[in-house]
Amino acid sequence: MFNIDTAEEMLAAERAPAAVTSLVKRAIDVVVALGMLIFTLPITIPAALGVALSSKGPIFFRQRRTGLNGKAFLILKFRSMRVAEEGAFKQATRDDDRITAIGRFLRRSSIDELPQLINVLKGEMSLIGPRPHAVAHDVLCRGQVADYDARYMVRPGLTGLAQVSGLRGESCDNLMAERVRMDVAYIENWSVALDLKILFKTALVVLFQKTAY
Repeated sequence: MFNIDTAEEMLAAERAPAAVTSLVKRAIDVVVALGMLIFTLPITIPAALGVALSSKGPIFFRQRRTGLNGKAFLILKFRSMRVAEEGAFKQATRDDDRITAIGRFLRRSSIDELPQLINVLKGEMSLIGPRPHAVAHDVLCRGQVADYDARYMVRPGLTGLAQVSGLRGESCDNLMAERVRMDVAYIENWSVALDLKILFKTALVVLFQKTAY
């Protein structure tokens, strides 16, 4: 376990963000995402081959997620489940027997998320922002969590303030309400410096906290 600032401390340091436009954030997204796509080729190419050889089906898993201003898009991930099960709307659980052997490794290492860099380049996602939920999941949570749709005022992200604060999962419960509160706080306090902090802490989480499954 490593020491990280609390989300409140991270936000407190950014209460007076510079007047940086969304154009700057988009430019950073494009430059960094393109660089990461090239830099991670030695990882993504073997991962794609592993998925293709491990079980029948496409290399990429595509699912409709809610994006900026509520517009749906197809999110990309390396396929981690068997094709017969992948399309069903059911949240993966620990020791889920639908997950392939290579898929479990990809999920735990977060390598399965790397194809979303393509979503970033297409303008459907940002590097940092509220995580996009499945469209079907939004229907369930919209009436149960206050201010739920506020999280879609910006492009969804590969990672976000809620994720580095330990708030994961997609159940419509008190944890989701806290995630939404954190997402809104991120939107209201956004700055380039805050994005850099979240990106750094995401790297620490991926390297040292194996909570994904």
